[in-house]
Amino acid sequence: MIVAEGLEKSYTSGGRPLPVLRSVDLEVDAESFVSIVGPSGSGKTTLLGLLAGLDEPSAGRVLLDGQDLFALTEDGRAELRSHKVGFVFQTFHLLPTLTALENVLVPLELRGTPSAEARGRAGGLLERVGLSGRLEHYPSQLSGGEQQRVALARAFANRPLVLFADEPTGNLDRETGASIVAMLEELNREERTTLVLVTHDLGLAERADRVIALADGRVASDRPGAAAPAPATVAGG
Repeated sequence: MIVAEGLEKSYTSGGRPLPVLRSVDLEVDAESFVSIVGPSGSGKTTLLGLLAGLDEPSAGRVLLDGQDLFALTEDGRAELRSHKVGFVFQTFHLLPTLTALENVLVPLELRGTPSAEARGRAGGLLERVGLSGRLEHYPSQLSGGEQQRVALARAFANRPLVLFADEPTGNLDRETGASIVAMLEELNREERTTLVLVTHDLGLAERADRVIALADGRVASDRPGAAAPAPATVAGG
């Protein structure tokens, strides 16, 4: 589903190049759950932004569902994201003047989904995340955990092929964060989405099929997580 080849990103600081990512190569299989971990400044969020086509690399390329992201214009990448990509962030990014239902409707309306179909999809997702009684509440009337559940419903609204999650539990207490992760994993399985998660929480990272660790802008390790299927055993072996 995702292929990164020779991915590099540098910024200029004080007139000198500041490398953030260095020759990153990786592949993410369709419908898999991959977590990306590493210390602050290791390039986790920069990598996520490049894989989603939100930023352009200094070198290398990214294929998403076979499409070379950086062969597209900025508008072309935005169009691709509207059809194939969902996002969940540490900050919820809900529109404060819209209700929970209206926030989930936004991506559906932008795609021109018929009104009745859009409202059915949005209402169904909010019910699946336990908010069927809060459809007409505004973000200011919801707790942090409830706001993140609205954000989850919105992220899945357009049935994305890939969901990028950047520290989705970072602003939540441990118990609320655990419930959000459980919902994220459940929705991901049901919707058969590819999940790429950036987190500093190693316990959360281990729930993935694969754990990719970055250090100094490079892939330091790439190993199975706790959710990876056990290796097959050979009878009599």
